[in-house]
Amino acid sequence: MALLMEPGSEPLTEGEKADLDAIAAIKESAAREYREEGNQFVKKGRKHYPDAVDCYTKAIAQMGALSPPSPDASVLFANRAHVNLLLGNHRRALDDAEQAVRLSPANLKAHYRAAKAALALDLLPEAASFCRRGLEHDPASEELKKFLAQVEAQQRERDLKRAKVEQAISAAKELAAAIEKRGLRLGKAAYQELTRVKKPKLDDQGLLHWPVLLLYPEVMSSDFIEDFPETDLFSDHLDLMFSESSPPLPWDENHAYTREAIEMYCQAGDGTPFSKSELLKYLLEGTVDSGSLPESLDGEDGERSTVKGSTAISSTGQGSSGKWIKVREGKTLQEALQHKDYIIPAVPVFFVVSRKSAFYSKFKDGKWSLP
Repeated sequence: MALLMEPGSEPLTEGEKADLDAIAAIKESAAREYREEGNQFVKKGRKHYPDAVDCYTKAIAQMGALSPPSPDASVLFANRAHVNLLLGNHRRALDDAEQAVRLSPANLKAHYRAAKAALALDLLPEAASFCRRGLEHDPASEELKKFLAQVEAQQRERDLKRAKVEQAISAAKELAAAIEKRGLRLGKAAYQELTRVKKPKLDDQGLLHWPVLLLYPEVMSSDFIEDFPETDLFSDHLDLMFSESSPPLPWDENHAYTREAIEMYCQAGDGTPFSKSELLKYLLEGTVDSGSLPESLDGEDGERSTVKGSTAISSTGQGSSGKWIKVREGKTLQEALQHKDYIIPAVPVFFVVSRKSAFYSKFKDGKWSLP
């Protein structure tokens, strides 16, 4: 009897052939019944989708060994792919749709569902490929043409975003290299409520332009210079800000903060320098979506080396959060930032005090610290 035959053996008698034909007919009939039952479950709604998947699976099991061309089996896999798409099982849907395409390359629904599953899995090149392969069999398919246009639009948008990210990373690396070349050290941002997300910029001539925050510790008021080229002297900016024609500071009732009376300081030894990778991440903040950045920015985690030599002088006063370094007005911004003990809190911060103010001695004696 055919049921007792060894797997892979050929029928020897007419009776065995008849038995095999009868078994095949039974399986084919069962497959049709399971397929129809699955179709009915799909029509009943989402609650019955798992039952539909089960029916299509049973129908496929009745098909035996599958090798192309097999249009009937292709339809079953395409149907199961459709339900898996509805259930959100995109990986399973893609596997089924790929199998359906393999078994019958002319099955347009299989191509379409494979493309939909690939798109849901964020596999845009694969989604476009399935559309194009389907259109090779039917160039007039509006469904595939429309979906291909959607995929290509998303691919263009992704390419633009990728180009923007790459451009931002390149600019950040160039800026980081310029900062490192000058021996500057940046650390965690401070006073961001005043500086917002301003960052240094590198112009076409390779000159660094810094946003600079001036703090008046006596009253914790501030001025913000948005563009301070690194080669500018402090005196040039102070001459303009505290000229005789400039109005006095609104809180300076005693007019103590005059051009000849003010002094500038920065804080030494405050904070921890960024590593190279941390610096890149900081410079990239606000330029692109952080989720679009690669896991590795090719940065090293070693700290920067400090700059030898001093271009600013230390005051004798010691605050609770580090010593104060007096900034010479005749020096450039770059020279001040290169002080071996200064860690730039992302944006350069300088403290302005007046020798005419009673607060001056308190500040110089180290009896004042940041609140």
